[in-house]
Amino acid sequence: MFRSGIQKSSIRKLATFISPESALPKKYGGKYTVTLIPGDGVGKEITDSVRTIFSHQNVPIEWEVVDVSGLEAGNGVTEAVESLKRNKVGLKGILYTPTGTSGKSLNVALRKELDIYASLVLIKNIPGVKGRLEGIDFALVRENTEGEYSGLEHQSYPGVVESLKIMTRFKSERIAKFAFDFAKKNNRKLVTAIHKANIMKLGDGLFRTTVKDVGQDYAGIEVNDLIVDNASMQAVAKPQQFDVLVTPNLYGTILSNIGAALIGGPGLVPGANFGREYAVFEPGCRHVGLDIKGQNTANPTAMILSAAMLLRHLGLNDHADKISKATYDVIAEGNVRTKDIGGASSTTEFTDAIVAKLN
Repeated sequence: MFRSGIQKSSIRKLATFISPESALPKKYGGKYTVTLIPGDGVGKEITDSVRTIFSHQNVPIEWEVVDVSGLEAGNGVTEAVESLKRNKVGLKGILYTPTGTSGKSLNVALRKELDIYASLVLIKNIPGVKGRLEGIDFALVRENTEGEYSGLEHQSYPGVVESLKIMTRFKSERIAKFAFDFAKKNNRKLVTAIHKANIMKLGDGLFRTTVKDVGQDYAGIEVNDLIVDNASMQAVAKPQQFDVLVTPNLYGTILSNIGAALIGGPGLVPGANFGREYAVFEPGCRHVGLDIKGQNTANPTAMILSAAMLLRHLGLNDHADKISKATYDVIAEGNVRTKDIGGASSTTEFTDAIVAKLN
């Protein structure tokens, strides 16, 4: 996916490394059927960019579009789950999660329903975009299904709310194995467990200990740990020290946003979510963009690069290489770029520039 270096080889190997026991989608008529969930906010605009590029390149994919929204009742989650069960792979925009007392996170609901337990976000400087610091290149592996996002809350007495943070050895162990397998396959040398075990000694202590125990089975890969508040400081002071970070749910959300800010914003960070049977690709920094919806100003880079990850997952490496290279070339040249990275081009103009580069 990336123009050179470790990141490109990292993505190229995902299909064989993530879930070898699960079946990839079958081709029908020479094409794969992929679930497409545009999402809320700018989701339709940036997934339309992907559809335009794929169409011009004759990528052998047919989209099964499912409209899901966190803004509406009858949100379509059931239809999305059934579609992903059929197709086993999807491309997804971000779904809005209300901050009031009602309304669950549909993003979390999809991951739990399908047990898509591992989030992978790649944080790397992009040539042509001046970030806060240079030399950043780390992978963030986040457990998707428990921790603070267990969603188990109740009011035991008016004004007293109890929230349950669930941590299990089983899920801590499988996300740790995911992180170490990723490191081994992609020549990464350090896995860092992020935790708050100095305060949450049982829950985060279990996570920290489990990651270190799993690390003993991976010769040649160093394992260490950082308290989450220190890790956040280190991320903005010296992110070059990081290689692979493995985190519970909440800490991964925080660090992915910090990483996005370091390299130029949420529109640049690709991501993916994996389970044993299903894979869903979406931008790694989960901003909905309600404030710029319909303005044709959103940066589709993160979605395009996430779609390139999807192509590699399906073994369509040539298409993935061409599309990701054209995207990076357009950014590096600097003639056409969206507002968030210092330009004045629209989403459509940026997409058209990629298509022109491909041609």
